[in-house]
Amino acid sequence: MNEPSAAGTLNLDTTTFNEVQLLLAEKRTALSTLRTGIAIFAFPLSVLSVLIATSKNYVLGEVIHWLIPLLLLNVGMVALGTYLVYRAIKRIHRYDQLLADLKKTNPRLAQLLI
Repeated sequence: MNEPSAAGTLNLDTTTFNEVQLLLAEKRTALSTLRTGIAIFAFPLSVLSVLIATSKNYVLGEVIHWLIPLLLLNVGMVALGTYLVYRAIKRIHRYDQLLADLKKTNPRLAQLLI
């Protein structure tokens, strides 16, 4: 597999190529988790914005039995969104480090992954 190509550089061996594909797929999954975490985090903020904007149309004492569960749900969603964003960022950094390690050991890979 490490035969010289027409350009005179070494080809990637199958194992290294598969490792890079796996790491890039895992990084895409982490980026998707990051996007989902941001959306989950932003949703309660928009709900609260609507509640504040329409607060003149209701009396707090009459709707408190609806607001408390809604606020608890919003706190839970903010916590879940924060967790997903944190976890995704940690994983993205880990995959970037693993890719950098692979690039150090393979000069052809360093040329392909800038």
